[in-house]
Amino acid sequence: MDTRDSLIVTSEDRSRTLRGGLPRLVPSVTIPLLAALAGGAASGAGAEAQQRSAPPGFGDAPVLLSTAVTVALDRNRDVLDAEYQVALAGEQVAEAWSSVYPSLDLSSSFTRNVAPQVSFLPAQIFNPNANEGDFIPVQFGADNIWNLSINAEQKLFDPRVFVGVGAAAGFERVQREALRARTQQAVTRVRLAFYDLLLGQEEVRLTENSLKRVRQSLDETRAMQEAGLSPVYDVLRLEVELANLEPNLRRARNRMRSARRELAVELALDPESRFEVAGSLAQIDLESLDANTPANRNILAFNGVPEVDEAEVAAFVRSSAAGRSDIRQLEMTRDLRHSELRIEQVEYLPKVFAFGSYGLAAQQNGTPDFFGSQAQRGSSKQVGLRVTIPIFSGFGRDARIDQKQAALRQAETQTRVAAARAEVQLRNLVDEAHEAHARTIGQRLAVAQAQRGFEIASAQYREGLGSQLELTDAEVALRQSEFNYAQAVYDYLAARARLDEAAGRVPLVDVDPQVGGAEGAPRR
Repeated sequence: MDTRDSLIVTSEDRSRTLRGGLPRLVPSVTIPLLAALAGGAASGAGAEAQQRSAPPGFGDAPVLLSTAVTVALDRNRDVLDAEYQVALAGEQVAEAWSSVYPSLDLSSSFTRNVAPQVSFLPAQIFNPNANEGDFIPVQFGADNIWNLSINAEQKLFDPRVFVGVGAAAGFERVQREALRARTQQAVTRVRLAFYDLLLGQEEVRLTENSLKRVRQSLDETRAMQEAGLSPVYDVLRLEVELANLEPNLRRARNRMRSARRELAVELALDPESRFEVAGSLAQIDLESLDANTPANRNILAFNGVPEVDEAEVAAFVRSSAAGRSDIRQLEMTRDLRHSELRIEQVEYLPKVFAFGSYGLAAQQNGTPDFFGSQAQRGSSKQVGLRVTIPIFSGFGRDARIDQKQAALRQAETQTRVAAARAEVQLRNLVDEAHEAHARTIGQRLAVAQAQRGFEIASAQYREGLGSQLELTDAEVALRQSEFNYAQAVYDYLAARARLDEAAGRVPLVDVDPQVGGAEGAPRR
């Protein structure tokens, strides 16, 4: 099975967890939350340590681009944070629906009158012949008092509740789209970090090759100088060239280690993890996929947007705008602002509630007997409707409506501005990809010519027909042309990665990565 087939299998496996409304959110969010509640800080520290450790087999061999992206989708902290946001929004929807259901309350109490309350009544009530200023103490209440009440209420008409449920669902959709956006950004960052590490590895390899050639030329020149066939100046010039290359190699290795750390952070690995990425920028052939190694085919197949011709740019921009996550989020936010406006507007409408209650009371003297006998307790029952009509609230409602209207207009303006900027960005990225691709063609020819020139200069110098200066210039030209080609390929791949994100067609998130960018089931 070739690299393209292996990519398709990987993408299909991944799609089972990413497609269809993000079904993996429930286990991936609920389980960590429960584990955190049960285990506390110790389990959190253990989870962090597990995150930083490399997956089994990772780093034993050079890592393919598709493998790096798949690992990032499972471990990237930014993606996990977005998944928690979606879970939070889902629970807010459930909370909004709770206002639709009836409410039922049960309350019960028991009171023991250690010293029952005593009131004083005029004695004339009981004895008309009693003196006017005489009072008789009367005790109210028994030693034991029980009360039980059950109250139920159901909203029959409350527009704010139903509009609020829709607003909560809209907020959840915004968070799901934000998860998609942050996943796209994570994949793009991994791709760019992967290409950065490839470029760093290429710079180290080319500098090492250059050092090897200079050392070989220096040994040959020293032998010729000892035989009297070469001047001392040629030896000195090569020694200077060697002294300049050695710090360049150290700098190249430092840049490579820095790129590896950046990629490790995106993969939630220890920054000092030791691994290499598979592929070689200097050996990538953009004109023929089959002419590449399997690792390079893996890189070239990892595109979401197909090649865009100059004549197709306008149609491509129009079709891509609908898939951009930032524009989709702004459109959803605009709808959310409209729902918030409706919530304030329906406050002018009446609300209708149905209610019912049941009460049970009992009193008893002496030893407590739960609610006593039938003769010692009584019950009450009520049902009814309650209507509330807002009349005046100090103009606060009008001010809130004006605020929501302004927020709605702001969201509409932001959406139009983002659409205009998206068009400019897409056109610029298409131009960058075309320019980098054209540059690779010229640089590939330059590498072949520089290689041939170095071979000729080396042969002439060994035969005594050329100068050491010509040999040094040929070596510098070869090293520079090789790196320029690697840089051109890097620029092309980086432009394609950013173009995929700008068009909303990121591999393993929105499309299956395969030659030609055939679209898979989108993640929504």
